[in-house]
Parts: sequence; C-alpha cells; structure tokens
Amino acid sequence: MKDQGSKYTGPERRRRKVYFTRNTEYHFLDDVCVAVRRRDTGQWRMGHVALQRTLSGSVRITPAGEVQPKTEPPQVGDALFFATDGADVITSVLTAVGRPLPQTISSYPI
Repeated sequence: MKDQGSKYTGPERRRRKVYFTRNTEYHFLDDVCVAVRRRDTGQWRMGHVALQRTLSGSVRITPAGEVQPKTEPPQVGDALFFATDGADVITSVLTAVGRPLPQTISSYPI
C-alpha cells in the first residue's frame, strides 16, 4: 500500500497560475496571460497590454534601480517581463504567487 503522507515528486501537472502585484492579478494558462484583474474592485481588465501575451520571464529590480533578468520562475519580489508580440512590459513587483480558484477561472472574460 502506498504511503498516504508522501508528496508527489513528479513533474508539475497544474497549468494555471496567478501572480499578484499590489494592484493587479495576472492569470496564466501555461505561459500565456489569459486574464488580468484589478485587486481593489475585482473588475477584469479587458484592454491590458499583458493579455494573450506569452511570459518571457521575470526580472529583479536591485536597490540601485537596475533591472536584472532571472532564469528561475517568477517569485515574490520579482516583476513579470513580457517581450513578445508588442512593446516590452515589466509589471510591478510580485507580492504573491498562487493558483486561481475554480470559480475565478469560470469567471474569466471571454
């Protein structure tokens, strides 16, 4: 019988993530931003420049104000970086990284 307390150690299977900044939530399916929402009002941002763009990576802003690219996945303290399909976009610094709730996913604007 398999130990119920052991943790899964295989490849990541979950495809959705949400990145939080102070004012905005960026919702992703794989590496594509599929929805953007204001945190204060909960309203979806229909014309945000990150929508339908592939995440290029993340950057860390040093205390001296320099932007340093990172090779690791985005984490708290980083900023998201979009460099494809339009002008480069760097978000505000991430305050949290999580998974969207099923009811949030079903409310994404089409």
